[in-house]
Amino acid sequence: MGLISLTIISCKEKKEQTEETTEVETVAIEEKPAAATIIPIEHATAVVEWDGNTIYIDPVGGKAAFEGQPSPDLIFITDVHGDHFNPETLGELELEGTTIIAPDAVALQMSEDLKSKTTTMKNGEVKEIAGFSVEAIPMYNLREEAKDFHIKGRGNGYVFTFGDERVYFSGDTEDIPEMRALENIDKAFICMNLPYTMTEESAADAVIEFKPKQVYPYHFRGRPNVSDVNKFKSLVNAGDPNIEVVLVDWYPNEDY
Repeated sequence: MGLISLTIISCKEKKEQTEETTEVETVAIEEKPAAATIIPIEHATAVVEWDGNTIYIDPVGGKAAFEGQPSPDLIFITDVHGDHFNPETLGELELEGTTIIAPDAVALQMSEDLKSKTTTMKNGEVKEIAGFSVEAIPMYNLREEAKDFHIKGRGNGYVFTFGDERVYFSGDTEDIPEMRALENIDKAFICMNLPYTMTEESAADAVIEFKPKQVYPYHFRGRPNVSDVNKFKSLVNAGDPNIEVVLVDWYPNEDY
């Protein structure tokens, strides 16, 4: 009986010892969201996916242009022109629960239904939305012959800060000081179409100054000419080979 008793005590002690030695303190590790995924649609229009958010940039092209894409949680509009603000497209999209961000000039042209979903931003304003921040960057023309196309203060470019990643959409602009002063941009989407925005040379010169890690030429069809994105790439690479120029087909339905 004593032996049996001793055996039971020994097993209990061993169990308690095992429990003590296997006790591990758990530490919560916060996972950072992955980098944003940017899907080109056409011209100035893109879809951005980040941390469960679906963001449409300047949605144009009707519902058919977004076939296979989730409905937007957020829509950002840069300017009043039809290749950026298209009420017909917005009317075809599923906007239940969607927030639209736009300049005041765009909101003034909206129906009451769209306006009720819209929050306006002015140049220089910063907002925290859905776990990321966005800053409205000025966009305007510098050339005398083009100044009436985009006047300072009317439209917005946008810098999104998704976690540690900063993404810039220029909207319609020339190589303005506010663009040249940007810092720590990971991906820059830069327009270049005449007569409305800027030349390949002006775009490249600005990019070389603010030094994004990657630059994507977009919005590069003009009238009648199409900007030479390969020329832009060569200019940027010659000025700063550390900037990666990424050429994407922004015009899947057209030859250029």
